[in-house]
Amino acid sequence: MKQALLLLLVLASAAQAEVLDRLHYRYYDAHLHSGESLSQALAQASPIREQGQVFHGYTRWRVDWRFWWQEERDGRCRITLTRTRLDTEITLPRLAGGDAQQRQRFEQYLAALREHELGHYHIGQAAAAEIDAVLLDTPEYPSCNELQRQANQRANAVLQRHVQDERRYDRDTGHGRSQGAWLTD
Repeated sequence: MKQALLLLLVLASAAQAEVLDRLHYRYYDAHLHSGESLSQALAQASPIREQGQVFHGYTRWRVDWRFWWQEERDGRCRITLTRTRLDTEITLPRLAGGDAQQRQRFEQYLAALREHELGHYHIGQAAAAEIDAVLLDTPEYPSCNELQRQANQRANAVLQRHVQDERRYDRDTGHGRSQGAWLTD
């Protein structure tokens, strides 16, 4: 009985984490008119424009974190609780019009595009999980101000590394081209 009580006390005093993950899909409508190619219709309808380029899909994720600490009598400070949140929005097209062959080609393309965009989402998930872990692993500091500065610096470094991972992912996949998210018409 004493061992069980001791175990509960140790677990209760250990730092605790919480990662909240929210994924939302947003769609835009593309209307395929007679004589128009699928890529033309999507390019015309797409709201996604970046550095002079038009994209048919886009994933935007954001990681926010909070942490709470315990200050000892001598001023030393350690993190006791974290709450990390990942908010993700994936934008994809919906097709109106077109014949059966065009619609089938669109569905194949959309599946590949969705898979590519989910790759971006997974990078965001990895960032959120690593940020939460880094915050929990932040060592004790002589002051709460120093703890706060160091913890945020560590989390921001993780975030920047994953932003670079996303750029590399797009470069390595040709923005999804190597994954089948490419229209030739």
